[in-house]
Amino acid sequence: MKAMILAAGRGKRMMPLTEHMPKPMLTVNGKPLLQYHIERLVSAGIKEIVINLAWCGDVIRSTLGDGSEFGVRLIYSDEGGEGLETAGGILNALDLLSDTFIVINGDIYTDYDVSSLTQIALLPHQAHLVLVENPEHNPSGDFSILQGFAHCDENREDKHTFAGIALYHKSFFAKRETAFLPLAPMLREKMAEKLVTAELYIGKWFDIGTPERLAEINQQELNS
Repeated sequence: MKAMILAAGRGKRMMPLTEHMPKPMLTVNGKPLLQYHIERLVSAGIKEIVINLAWCGDVIRSTLGDGSEFGVRLIYSDEGGEGLETAGGILNALDLLSDTFIVINGDIYTDYDVSSLTQIALLPHQAHLVLVENPEHNPSGDFSILQGFAHCDENREDKHTFAGIALYHKSFFAKRETAFLPLAPMLREKMAEKLVTAELYIGKWFDIGTPERLAEINQQELNS
């Protein structure tokens, strides 16, 4: 099984920290977010990781190299200066990935054990999402879990936040062409067809969305 780390976003809300630095290369405890994800994936037995590049992608490539330092092969999927959004980025790299693959947002910080995803027999379903408890910046949540399936009913009050960690089968992206394409509409479409399962993770998870949030996380980790 292979994995993909999404690292092509510009991170406009993180300015000026991301003026010359991609958001996933910002650090917690002195280590880039991307490195945490790489190390967790390697611990889970993943041997090849695709990283998509756009804004300041050369910083990622020059810092991480071919991945040999971490015991993994890093493959880069270049999307140009503006990027292709989440689903577009995955579609652009689909030929580089295994039939079933893990995707992690590069701009989160978590202690989620991705090895559990390698044990999931995904088919006949097409995706499995990791949800977390709602943070302050997303109090209404994104999706619910009903009998193991992800649901997107906006009227439900038991919604949780999508962690940006998921397992996909290539069939999820079938009949789609590479373009600037967000992921959320595709997820809702597949949920309506009962093709998306989900779990709730109760553990450490942060979305690095603002400079203030990054500073808060660093302070928490320093004191932990």
